Amino acid sequence: MTLDFHALGFGAGQRALYAADPWSSRGRLFREAASPTRSDFQRDRDRIVHTTAFRRLKHKTQVFIAADGDHYRTRLTHTIEVAQIARALARALRLDEDLAEGVALVHDFGHTPFGHTGEDALQEVLAPYGGFDHNAQSLRIVTKLERRYAEFDGLNLTWESLEGLVKHNGPLLTSDGEGVRGPVPQPILDYCALHDLELANFASLEAQVAAIADDIAYNTHDIDDGLRSGYLSFDMLEEVPFLAGLMAEVRGHYPNLEPSRFTNEIMRRQITAMVEDVIGYAQAALAAVRPTCVDDVRRAGRVMATFSETMAETDRAIKSMLFKRIYRHPDVMRVRANAAAILTDLFHAYMDDPQLMRGHHWADRIAEMPEAARARHVGDYLAGMTDNYAVDTHRRLFDHTPELR
Repeated sequence: MTLDFHALGFGAGQRALYAADPWSSRGRLFREAASPTRSDFQRDRDRIVHTTAFRRLKHKTQVFIAADGDHYRTRLTHTIEVAQIARALARALRLDEDLAEGVALVHDFGHTPFGHTGEDALQEVLAPYGGFDHNAQSLRIVTKLERRYAEFDGLNLTWESLEGLVKHNGPLLTSDGEGVRGPVPQPILDYCALHDLELANFASLEAQVAAIADDIAYNTHDIDDGLRSGYLSFDMLEEVPFLAGLMAEVRGHYPNLEPSRFTNEIMRRQITAMVEDVIGYAQAALAAVRPTCVDDVRRAGRVMATFSETMAETDRAIKSMLFKRIYRHPDVMRVRANAAAILTDLFHAYMDDPQLMRGHHWADRIAEMPEAARARHVGDYLAGMTDNYAVDTHRRLFDHTPELR
């Protein structure tokens, strides 16, 4: 039986001309037959959800480690919130929701245990060997490190999903071939030599909404978690006029609301205001650029799905408050130093004795590798660890393990 995709509701009738079209994808590195029931972008999203890397996000730190409590965000819950916001933005702008959701779901695959602390620690130990970049690590995971399919390594995602993963924060190269934010990580360059992701162009609007959804999600939930932890107070939120206005609005409607509900009402309004701001800015940008296809978006020379300047200033003010009150709090910095010590110890232990790496393929033939390749292999192993596994492994290998509380 031949299925009619348009009759099933999979067609492009609701998508705008400037949206990515799953029926006109640039394809996969390894050719595969089309699915009779799912678009290519739907297949990408489904492959992402079924990975080991996705499951590991459950036990990777967002800001507060698991020992702090069960109600704080993890990388997984953060990722789900980003995907929900990205999908809402895509729907409002008549984009391909599946591609936007897929990029959102995969965007944090390369994050290490212990949040940005782990990334900083791996960057330091891997600096002599090309450094560590979580975005490049995400690409390595979906093109090389996931071992699920008989015919290829990785997930064999479409060009559009990989483009969104690599460029969701903007182009990596200038038109002259210079790195926009410094040298392009070598894993990205290596993949582009096989499957050119056009690093000097902007990404699709689907990737752009995934990127701004990330900002909206963590700005909001880090405030929520900060209030829960006690590092933030409602008085501190008054430092940001936007948040002060939201609190005044909630108090006006509900003068005696209990703190937990009060927090939730603020967060709801914050997400709504930021989402509506992005939609308004994107609609104005689309009216100005008038793209007639997704490649017009890539060549527009600007981000079209982002905050207005007013909301961007609010975004900067919120981030400044979060850095001062939470990310650089002495208690958090102490835990960060201990977490970094755990990963640093493990790196040197595995470099000295690769057979300590448990796993059917991680220790295979590593002793025969050149030092740089061995270091990258160890970095892959450490980056894939969850917080709990890293701590437990350190306790098994060392006499003393730093406390993370």
